[in-house]
Amino acid sequence: MTLAAQDRLDDVALLEAADPSSILRQVASAAAQVREGARSAAEADLGELLAGGRPRAIVITGMGGSGIAGEVLGAVVGPGCPVQATTVHDYRLPGWVGAADLVIAVSCSGTTEETLSAAEDAVRRGCRLLGVGSRDSPLAALAEQARASFIGVRPSGMPRSMLWGLSVPLVVAAARLGILDLPGQACETAAVELERVAHLCRPDSEAFVNPAKSLALELSGTLPMVWGTSPLTGVAAARFACQLHENAKYPAIAGVLPEANHNQVVVFDGPFAAGSAAGGRSGHGAAPPVPLRLVLLRDTHEHPQVARRREESARIAAERGIEVTELAAAGDLPLERLASLVQLIDYASVYLAIANGVDPAPIAAIQELKARIA
Repeated sequence: MTLAAQDRLDDVALLEAADPSSILRQVASAAAQVREGARSAAEADLGELLAGGRPRAIVITGMGGSGIAGEVLGAVVGPGCPVQATTVHDYRLPGWVGAADLVIAVSCSGTTEETLSAAEDAVRRGCRLLGVGSRDSPLAALAEQARASFIGVRPSGMPRSMLWGLSVPLVVAAARLGILDLPGQACETAAVELERVAHLCRPDSEAFVNPAKSLALELSGTLPMVWGTSPLTGVAAARFACQLHENAKYPAIAGVLPEANHNQVVVFDGPFAAGSAAGGRSGHGAAPPVPLRLVLLRDTHEHPQVARRREESARIAAERGIEVTELAAAGDLPLERLASLVQLIDYASVYLAIANGVDPAPIAAIQELKARIA
């Protein structure tokens, strides 16, 4: 007899057995990662990097769980950043990147082939380079050979569980470069928020009071369309989709308002909407095989017109029989707001895997692809 999903989540012994690689413990390490990452970046020797002054642009290169660190930095510096901050998820840098720019190469393992290739490209072009990743790795060796700065990271889990350990060094380094005005307690405030959410989402907290378990149960059996309502919560939406992919082996669609209202919203009238013309609303079809669910990630800093778009998007979805979940960021500082959402959705992605009888750790398809192209 198959155990009900909620029973599986609320039995701590079953939870531990279903998570043999302790992904939940890795998620719980987030606050410690923030503190360690801030300390490592503050103590790192960035002398030559700082001596060059403010760069023309910052280009952050990385892939997968390491690559999203660049998006986090972009969200934290925000539109008021005095220099361009852009991310690259590829083997090569854009043609315009040159000696006036800073390239930050991020790889938890320090072995990611695309990131190493882009870092080598940066060295050839004479760019300033900052490496962030494991010590005694090929990335660390490349930085040493190029006489570039390097911030060592101690992996406490898989790269997808190391978001804060990889992102916070970038944020602190940007502050040291004078690109970001980082309040003195910003990192600690984020760490405290991560601890608060982790306590609410802990494994021994039952689903009816555990927001991450409740969210996982809501998502199970649906196709989540996750929209952020600001650039910052747009990063959280992308993070949520990626965590659902890797942890739960589950499909999801990420977007951000207002852009999603110009394309993705039309899916509300497609075959995955229970009340659409293609489904039950006109009486022609049956319920969709996988119903759509709209997940809105609200920011405390929303453009007034985006707030209206969020409200009306939720109404339009509900009118078409689409269930809607709203999650609100907490706090004022960017790192704190991001932390309040990311910790919840990271837990939820692992709980969804376990609820569906999936081991959250393996990434067999990624490993098979790497083996095939090696």
